[in-house]
Amino acid sequence: MAVLAVALLAAVLVVAVARPRGLPEASAAVPAAAVVVGVGLLSPAAAWSEVVELGPTVGFLAAVLVLAHLADAEGVFTWAGSLLGRRRLFGRVFGVAAATTAVLSLDATVVLLTPVVVRTARRLRVAAAPAAYVCAHLANSASLLLPVSNLTNLLAVGATDLSFLHFAALMALPWLVVLAVEYVGLRWVFRRELREENARPDHEAMPVAVPGFALVVLALTLAGFAAASPLGIEPVWVAVVGAAVLAARSLVARRTSARALVGAASPLFCVFVLALGIVVAAVGQHGLGGLLASLLAGLGTGLGGLLAVAALAAVLANVVNNLPATLLLLAALGPAPAPVVVLAMLIGVGVGPNLTYVGSLATLLWRRVMLNEGLEPSLRRFTVAGLVTTPAALVLGVCALWACEHFPGL
Repeated sequence: MAVLAVALLAAVLVVAVARPRGLPEASAAVPAAAVVVGVGLLSPAAAWSEVVELGPTVGFLAAVLVLAHLADAEGVFTWAGSLLGRRRLFGRVFGVAAATTAVLSLDATVVLLTPVVVRTARRLRVAAAPAAYVCAHLANSASLLLPVSNLTNLLAVGATDLSFLHFAALMALPWLVVLAVEYVGLRWVFRRELREENARPDHEAMPVAVPGFALVVLALTLAGFAAASPLGIEPVWVAVVGAAVLAARSLVARRTSARALVGAASPLFCVFVLALGIVVAAVGQHGLGGLLASLLAGLGTGLGGLLAVAALAAVLANVVNNLPATLLLLAALGPAPAPVVVLAMLIGVGVGPNLTYVGSLATLLWRRVMLNEGLEPSLRRFTVAGLVTTPAALVLGVCALWACEHFPGL
C-alpha cells in the first residue's frame, strides 16, 4: 500500500512538472485521487474531510488569481513597468517583485510581473536575466510576509492560532533578512550584466496613467485581510469582495470578460490542489507521515530545532514540491504544533525551492513563462544562484524568527 501511494504521488508530480502534450496538472491528480479512494488507501470520509479542509484555501487561491488578473486588466502591471528605468532596474524590479508577491501572492509575480519585466528589459536594451531571476527567487522567498502571500502560508496558518497581524509581525524580520540575502546574492551572481547595465545612459519611459482606482481597491483588500482575521472571517471572502469590485468596473469598461475571469480562476489547477491533497494524505497515512513525525519529534523550539525543521522542509520541498511537503509536514507536526515551529517550516518550504526547478509550482510556471517569452533559463545559473542565496537565507531567516520569538521587542 505504501509503495502504491508513493508511486501515485510521483506520477502526479511528474505530470505536473512535465505537462506532456500540454495536459493540465489535474489530468493525473484526479485519477490518482480516485485510485486512492477506490483501492482503500484512504476512506471516502477521510478524502472528503481533506477536501473540506482545503476548500477555503483553494477558494482563496482562485479569488486572488482573479484579483491579480483584474489588477493587470486595470493597468497595474503596465504602470509598474513604466516605473522601471535602465539605471537601478535590478533594484526597482526587486522592490516591485517583493511587494507583488507579498500582497498579490507569488502567482502574480510569476504570471503577470515576469513578462512585464522581460519586455521592459528588451525595451531598454539590457540583459533580461538579472531582473527575471529576481522574479523567480522572490516569488518564493518574498512570500513569507503575509498569510495570503502563498498557498502554503494559508495552509499552515490554519494549523495555528495566529492572527493575520501576529503572523505578519513574527515574519516581518525574517522576510527582511531573507530579502537582504537575496539582494546581495543575486547582485553578485549577475554582477557582470549589472555593470554593463549601469554603464549605459538611462532610458526615459513613456508616461503611463496611475491606475488609482485599482491601487485603492488592492490597498483596501489588504487592509480587509488584517481586519477580518480577528473576526474569524476567512480571507477568501475579503478577496472575493475585492475581486468583485474590480470585476464590475473592468466588465463595464470591457477590459475583461466573464470567460477571462473564469479562466483566471484556474479551475483545473484548483481541482489539482484538492486531488493532490487526497493523494498526499494517503502517502502520509502509509509510512511517510510516521517517518516525518519521528524526525520532527523532540526538536523543540530552540534555535537548533527550528533550523532542523526548516532544513527538513527545504529538502522535502525539493524532493516532492513545496505544496505536498507542506501538507505532509503539517500532518506530521500533529494537531497543535507550536506556531514558531510552523513558521520555521514555512521558511523552509518558502526559501528552499529556489534551489531547484521542481521545488515549487511557481518556479516551474516561471520557467514556462520565460520560454513563452523566447528566453530559455540556464539551469547552471539557476543552480548557482540557488546555492549562493538559499542556504544563507534559510539560516539567517530562521535566526531572525528565533530572535523575534525570544525577544519580542525587536
